[in-house]
Amino acid sequence: MVNSPDNLVLVKPVSQDTPLEEIVRLLGEDYDVILTESLKQEGTSKIEVHRKGTGPLLKNIRRLIAVATDELLETRSRQFSFRDTESLADLLERGFIKPQKKRISLYVNNAPVILTSFPKQIITNILLAMVSCPKAVRDISGLRIFLRKK
Repeated sequence: MVNSPDNLVLVKPVSQDTPLEEIVRLLGEDYDVILTESLKQEGTSKIEVHRKGTGPLLKNIRRLIAVATDELLETRSRQFSFRDTESLADLLERGFIKPQKKRISLYVNNAPVILTSFPKQIITNILLAMVSCPKAVRDISGLRIFLRKK
């Protein structure tokens, strides 16, 4: 690990591609968008970056939401010019960032637990009620709880 006033860099040796869920767990929940490379088969939304003359688009990519490219392609996915960064940013903000402004995540034994809206609301309400009791706690914008049981 390298630490400086402007950056924190972590290099972690791995024996294979790290699943996105592990990357998210390692980074924490403070990020709205995580840009990765080489995770084509993960079940998350993807934007392919394609340059003219490099061949066809990748095949069988699940959840391809857009292509950033320098040529017009035959695809059902939305296409953005490399110069149209504003429209691509709008797509990310409207489709992924704004809907996730309020979120709760649960991991058990380092594995994510998928929660529907009802348990999310119950857990959120219980946690907020627990930490709102002390008079020193006023405005809660985030809450972290860590439990290790061995």
